Amino acid sequence: MNGKYVYFALAALLGVLCAIVTFLPFFLLTFIYFYVLTKYKRFRNAQIYLVMVIFAAFFLVGGQAKTKNKSVIPESNSKLMIEYSQDPKIDGDLLQVQAIDKQFKEKLLIRYKIKSEIEKDKLKSKSFYRCLCKVSGTMKKPAAAKNPNGFDYRNYLASKEIYWIVEIQDNPLQHCSTLKPSPLVLIKQLRFSGIRYLEKNFPPEMASLSAALIFGDRSMLDHELLGDYQKTGIVHLLAISGLHVSLLIGMVFYIGIRFGFTRQFMTNFLLFLLPIYVILTGGSPSVIRAALMIFLVLITVKWNYHVKLLLLDTISLAFILFLFISPLVLFDVGFQLSFSVSFAIILSAPYILKGYQNNGIRMLFTSVTAQLAALPLLLYHFFEVSMVGILANLFYIPLFSFVYLPGLYVLFFIQLLFGKTPQMLIDLVLKIIKFSNHLIDFLADFSFVRFIPGKPNMIMLGVYLFLIVAIFIIWEVGDYSKKRLHLLVLAVTLFTFQSCWNWLKPYGEVTMIDVGQGDSILIHLPHGKGNYLIDTGGRIDFAEEKWKERGKPFEVGRDVVVPYLKGKGITRIDKLILTHGDMDHIGGSLSILSELEVKQILLPSVTEPSETELAIIQVAKKQGIPVIKVTAGDQWKMNESEFFILSPEKNYTGERNSGSIAFIAYIGGVSWFFGGDLDQEGEEKIRKKYPKLKIDVLKAGHHGSKTSSAEGFIQQIKPRVALISAGEKNRFGHPHQEVLKRLNATNTIIYRTDLHGAITFHFYRGTGTFSTYLP
Repeated sequence: MNGKYVYFALAALLGVLCAIVTFLPFFLLTFIYFYVLTKYKRFRNAQIYLVMVIFAAFFLVGGQAKTKNKSVIPESNSKLMIEYSQDPKIDGDLLQVQAIDKQFKEKLLIRYKIKSEIEKDKLKSKSFYRCLCKVSGTMKKPAAAKNPNGFDYRNYLASKEIYWIVEIQDNPLQHCSTLKPSPLVLIKQLRFSGIRYLEKNFPPEMASLSAALIFGDRSMLDHELLGDYQKTGIVHLLAISGLHVSLLIGMVFYIGIRFGFTRQFMTNFLLFLLPIYVILTGGSPSVIRAALMIFLVLITVKWNYHVKLLLLDTISLAFILFLFISPLVLFDVGFQLSFSVSFAIILSAPYILKGYQNNGIRMLFTSVTAQLAALPLLLYHFFEVSMVGILANLFYIPLFSFVYLPGLYVLFFIQLLFGKTPQMLIDLVLKIIKFSNHLIDFLADFSFVRFIPGKPNMIMLGVYLFLIVAIFIIWEVGDYSKKRLHLLVLAVTLFTFQSCWNWLKPYGEVTMIDVGQGDSILIHLPHGKGNYLIDTGGRIDFAEEKWKERGKPFEVGRDVVVPYLKGKGITRIDKLILTHGDMDHIGGSLSILSELEVKQILLPSVTEPSETELAIIQVAKKQGIPVIKVTAGDQWKMNESEFFILSPEKNYTGERNSGSIAFIAYIGGVSWFFGGDLDQEGEEKIRKKYPKLKIDVLKAGHHGSKTSSAEGFIQQIKPRVALISAGEKNRFGHPHQEVLKRLNATNTIIYRTDLHGAITFHFYRGTGTFSTYLP
C-alpha cells in the first residue's frame, strides 16, 4: 500500500465536498475518479472497495458536520453563563474573546468596548482561562458580505462553529468564579503567560516576531508590516509551518541525544511533546498538519519500521485524520494552502527538484513549485499574487529558518533562565529585524510584479489546475526537443488566459457598491474600453485618545472598494470621478490611488476645495495623474457610451452638495443620472435648463435624503429605476420616507444598498438587467 494512501485522501476529499459543497458535480467527478483508479492505476477489487468505503464514510461525516453547522441558542437570550476558551484579543478599545455557553455547549464571540486605559491594562494582564462568568448582552448575527468579493465574516465564523456575537456592556470578568484547571487549560494559560512575558521583556519589534514564531500569535505585529508580508507573498513565514516544526523537533531530538538520552526515550518524549506543542502554538492548520506527519513518522520509528510510510503517505494520512476530525476545516484558507503546497513539494521532490544539484537553484525551483501550487487558491481568496515572492523566499526562508527561529528561541530561554538577556544580543537581533523590515517594505512597493486577473470562477479554477498539473508533468519527464517550448507556452497561457477573457468579455456593468453610508459606483465598459469609478466611499474618523486607536481601523476604500475591483480583475481606473469633497464620497480615494493605476481624476470646479480634495490633488501630482476640474458642458464618448456633465458651473462658490458633479450617461441602451449629493436647488437648475430631460435610472441624491430628489424633479424625469446608497440602520434615517413616496408615485423600482447590498446592471450591447447581491 506504500504510496497509495494519497488515493484514499482524494476519496475522503471528494466525500466531504459532495456533502458540504455541492453534490452532483463532485459525485460525477467521484465516478470518473473510480474509473481512473480501475482502468489506469489498476487497483484491485479490494482496494476499490476500500476507496468506496472511505468516500462513503467521509460523505457521512461531512453531511453530519453540515447538519450540525447551525446555532441552537435562541436569539432572545440576553443572560448567559459562559467559559472563556481562548486568549482575548484587544485592539484599541475593543476586546474580543471566544467563549463556550455552558447551557447549550455552543461557541460564542464576546465583544466588549473597554471604558478606560486603566481597565485596558488590567484586562491585557489577566488570563481569561478557568473563568466561569455570568454576562448580559445583545446577541447579534455576524456581518454577511454585501458585495461580490467581499469578506463574509458570517461564513468565516460559521466555519469555526461560531454563529453569534454577544456585545456586553459590563467588564467581561466582573461576575466570575474560578474553575478547576484541566491539562488543556493549563497549557493554554502557559501560552498566554509566554506571550505576555515576551511583550514585557523584549523590544516591540522583537517581541512581536518572537510571539509569532514561538507561540503562533501575530496580534502584536505591526499591521503595516503584516500588510507588506502579505503583498510580497511571504506571509506564510510568519505562521508556524511544517519547516519550523521539523527544525524545532530536530533540534530537540539532537540536544536530547547529545545529553545522553536514548533514541527510544527521545522518540517517546517527542510523541508526548507534539500535542502540547500544537496547543502552545495556537493549533493552526499548518502546525497540526506538520505535527500529525511527524507523529506518524515517529510511530513507525517506535514500531521499528514494521509499518513503512513514505513521506507522501504521511501527509495523506495526516490529511485523512484532520478532515475526519474537523470536516469544516476544508473551508480554512490556511488548511488549503498548507496541504496543497506540501503535497506539491513532496510529489515534485523525487522527480523534479532532485535534478538540480545547486542548493540555490533547488531552493528557487522549490519556491516556484510552492507558488504554482498556491496560485489558484491565492487568486480565489485574495484575487492577486505577488511574483516577487518567488525571489523574496530565497532570502527570507533561510533568514527565518536558520536565524530568527533558533535565535529567538535561544534568547527566550536565556531570558527565562537568567532573567536578563545580554543587550549586545538584543541589539544584534534588532538590527537584523529592522533591516529585513525595511527590505520587505521596499519589495512590497513592487506593484508591477503583482498578478491580478480577478477572482476565478469554478471553470477557471479547473483550467488553472489543468495547466498547473500539465506544467508539473512536462517538467517531470526527461529532456526532449520541445520541452522548454511546451513549458513556456503553458506558463504564458497560465498567466494570460483569465486576463484575455476579461478583455474579450463583451459584457459591461454598472454597479453601485455597498460602501455603507456613502457612495461608490463602478462603470465597466465591455472589452476593457473604460473603467470609471464615481466616488470611493469613506467615513469621518474622529480623533481618539491614543489607547483607543485600532491597529488597523476599517477603511472603506482599502477594505471594500479595492477588493471588489481586484476581484473583477480591474487594476486600471480610466476616470476617477469625485463628485464633491465630502468624506463619505471621497474618503477612500487615497487607497484607490495607492493600490490601482488611475489615469485621470475629475473634480468639480469649485473655488474652495475640501482638505481631502487638496490631499488627493497633492498625491495625484506626485504620481503624475492629471486632475481635471469639470464644469457644465464637458463631455466625452467611448464607443456607444456617452457622458455629459450638467453641473456645476465654473468656479462654483456655493454649498458643497449643490456643487456636486452631476452628469448624464448613456450606457447599455439606458440613460442614467449621477448627481452625487446634489440638492433640490441644484436639481431645479438642471430641470429648468433641460426641461425635456428624461432618465431611465436615477442615482438618488444624498443617499435618499429629503433635501434631494424633489417632487418636481422626479415628476419631470420619471425614472424607471432609482438607486439609493445608504448605510444599514444609519443614524440619519436615510432614505427618508418622503423620497420613497415621491418615487413610488411615479412607479419607480427602488433598489437600496442597505437592503439589497451591491446593485448591478449587467448589459450586452443595447440591453441589460438589474440584479442585487442580497436576495
